[in-house]
Amino acid sequence: MHAPRNIPLIFYATPPDHCPYLEGREMTTVFADPHGPMDVERYGRLLDAGFRRSGHHVYRHQCRGCDACVPIRVPAAAFCPDRSQRRAWRRNADLQTVVREAAFDGEHFALYTRYVNQRHRGGGMDRPTPEGYWGFISSRWCETWLVEFRLQGRLVGVAVTDRLPQGLSAVYTFFDPELERRGPGTHAILWQLQEARRLGLPWVYLGYWNPLTPKMAYKVRFQPAQGLVDGLWQRVGPG
Repeated sequence: MHAPRNIPLIFYATPPDHCPYLEGREMTTVFADPHGPMDVERYGRLLDAGFRRSGHHVYRHQCRGCDACVPIRVPAAAFCPDRSQRRAWRRNADLQTVVREAAFDGEHFALYTRYVNQRHRGGGMDRPTPEGYWGFISSRWCETWLVEFRLQGRLVGVAVTDRLPQGLSAVYTFFDPELERRGPGTHAILWQLQEARRLGLPWVYLGYWNPLTPKMAYKVRFQPAQGLVDGLWQRVGPG
């Protein structure tokens, strides 16, 4: 489904609020009118301008006096895993991967609930509802995959992935917290990079990189990463 091209998008900004990433700072979010025209082509252009999606909502951090959150992407063809990433890939070689179209699944929701209740306890994401979960990961205008990772048939991870004209976008990944030492989050990104290369898609978008918080700093390890800095995509991180 394509949005009418002659209808412009309207953007709004939220009032400054507590930043969930950096203590003592405030966050302002710019977002597209959720009732306005949107399709995968428009979203792809917004993704290249530093926007992301949460459910149907397309947003970008635009905080006064702070530019710590940097949109980041990785060129699939040029990506070269480091030693730690190669180990993570080998540790998870026994996982079976199944790509499914987006549809609510109770098994997925149960795993998501375990994940957020342990990893994000007290952060606002715990105690999810089926409606809240599905509203967070689904989109009515984007082609979304639910990439399952299974260990001897048991669901141990799901990578919510959008396919766009210019690449894959890693929306969210959740996994069995008991298997964290395997590096399932790293494995999911490595799979997305491999799949993008197989499909001939140039980029994998990893959301926001913030070097000041461990929850987001790891993304720059996928080299050669590019960040959107001062309106231009440029190399970021080591190397």
